[in-house]
Amino acid sequence: MPKISSDMLKVNEPIDAAAPDASLIIVVDPTNPLKVGSYTFQLEVMDDSGNRSKPVQARLFIVDTQAPSAIISAPRSVAFGTDFTLSGIESSDVGGGTIARYIWTLIQ
Repeated sequence: MPKISSDMLKVNEPIDAAAPDASLIIVVDPTNPLKVGSYTFQLEVMDDSGNRSKPVQARLFIVDTQAPSAIISAPRSVAFGTDFTLSGIESSDVGGGTIARYIWTLIQ
């Protein structure tokens, strides 16, 4: 079974494998995974007489299913009548996305 690292995949660059290797393993490089989005893969097969099939395609979606982590940096105390800043800059999304909104709510 041929394997290819996800960072080695190139658009419109075929990956050829001799039978009986009917599967292709995409090994995700954790330092450079495929970005969130849709991907279309194509397969053609050739018989031992050199006849080539029509191409077939499969579309798959890389999705972000991990919730982001919210982190608040805030002062422990603030003098009466003084402005203060709350920061969410250390919040992160390790699931392949980016922080798009910061939703602040006074709870009590």
